[in-house]
Amino acid sequence: MSEKKQDYLRKPEWLKIKLNTNENYTGLKKMMKEKQLHTVCEEAKCPNIHECWAVRRTATFMILGDTCTRACRFCAVKTGLPTELDWQEPERVADSVYAMNLKHVVITAVARDDLKDGGAAVFAETVRAIRRKNPFTSIEVLPSDMGGIEENLRILMDAKPDILNHNIETVERLTPRVRARAKYHRSLEFLRRAKEMQPKIPTKSSLMIGLGETKEEIIATMDDLRENNVDIMTIGQYLQPTAKHLKVQKYYHPDEFKELKEIALSKGFSHCEAGPLVRSSYHADEQVNEAKKNQQMAEHAKEA
Repeated sequence: MSEKKQDYLRKPEWLKIKLNTNENYTGLKKMMKEKQLHTVCEEAKCPNIHECWAVRRTATFMILGDTCTRACRFCAVKTGLPTELDWQEPERVADSVYAMNLKHVVITAVARDDLKDGGAAVFAETVRAIRRKNPFTSIEVLPSDMGGIEENLRILMDAKPDILNHNIETVERLTPRVRARAKYHRSLEFLRRAKEMQPKIPTKSSLMIGLGETKEEIIATMDDLRENNVDIMTIGQYLQPTAKHLKVQKYYHPDEFKELKEIALSKGFSHCEAGPLVRSSYHADEQVNEAKKNQQMAEHAKEA
């Protein structure tokens, strides 16, 4: 075997994905194309797309176009000069949520460092449009750090999504190599400020592992998130999307993910999803229900 081939780790058995292309899957794919909408499920080559589209009938919409201004070395979304803002996009997303009869929807976006507000106004209008047409649908937003500008975050939080999700992505030591332009402590501050602006809205963050981090660094990241009042955490295996992206340094066994989940819960996270194929919006509908239940229990405890 050549040295070049030895650089790549062989995927273990537990990372094999079951494909399901039933009418739910094909119907959603057709709808996204007709409405000129993008999903992170497709753009980021999510391994759970068949489960979510074909079985759970859920999707994560990606607004503000399909071209990101950043070039993170783990992400498959294309980068370059973005298109003009599409102010009809919020209504099209809301119409699609209605047509799909979604109980929970995740709205994410490419990073738009070319915009003064980082895309916050379109984000907020998308939340409001979904609320108008789908009053019983819970809404999770997954923005970039929007340049770390407090007013941009306030615009989004004033729209009152049900969950604010912003991904820390990796441990502090690896952040400069993994995340373009993003800063570890700026992400923590973003999450802390979101909670300060809307204390009743749960916050959430995701960590991908397999990039060369240590167990101690993973646990330190958990501590940092909790110190900034993050409620929900997801932990998943990094998978190299193309040969140009960062290589996988380690494939974690499901038992290791189980242990990390137990550690996270012991540190006070209200909910933690951890597994080889877990991604930020994986089973997000279950997470919002769990967060609401925990919030109600806390309120009852105060009253008692």
